[in-house]
Amino acid sequence: MLSVQGSVVEHINALDKIFLNNNIQGVSKLVKKKDDLKSLDALIIPGGESTTISKILNKSGLYDIICKRIENDDIFIMGTCAGCVLLAKEILGEKDNTKLLHAMEMSVVRNAFGRQRESFEQDIKIKGLSQSFRAVFIRAPIIHKVWGKCEIISKIDKKIIAAREEKFLAVSFHPELTNDLRIHEFFLQMID
Repeated sequence: MLSVQGSVVEHINALDKIFLNNNIQGVSKLVKKKDDLKSLDALIIPGGESTTISKILNKSGLYDIICKRIENDDIFIMGTCAGCVLLAKEILGEKDNTKLLHAMEMSVVRNAFGRQRESFEQDIKIKGLSQSFRAVFIRAPIIHKVWGKCEIISKIDKKIIAAREEKFLAVSFHPELTNDLRIHEFFLQMID
């Protein structure tokens, strides 16, 4: 769990509940410095502010290690909200110094659903889940376009809000802010 900004505790709590309820031998670890990444099979990049997270990743040296692990195909990553943005190949409509991880063949638009006051919850359908999921959207991005091996797994109307590509899962909402553990379970099942 990348622990530089965002709903870190909520993600850790979700993972720990899954490990306990399913008798899984997993361990949740906070990642703040380079050495924290060495023994991890998977990483969650939480919401927050993508430019700020990007700057912290660069300054700490985590960016280069994560990119190397992506290149070596030896890490699973889930990105929620800002984490979804960071997994993309490109951001549309903005020119800033956010350094993306280029893990997924997709382009994103930040804050596509509006600012903080336009936050909302909505039941959504997700490919691979039999029942709808109550998603929390806070200054949420949309996935504008996917290509190559990147697969759309959820939309609201025509707006893409979740995608999967091999070892990577990107969602524009905050699954950690609900009591529904299925998105975290979905990610853990990708690792098995």
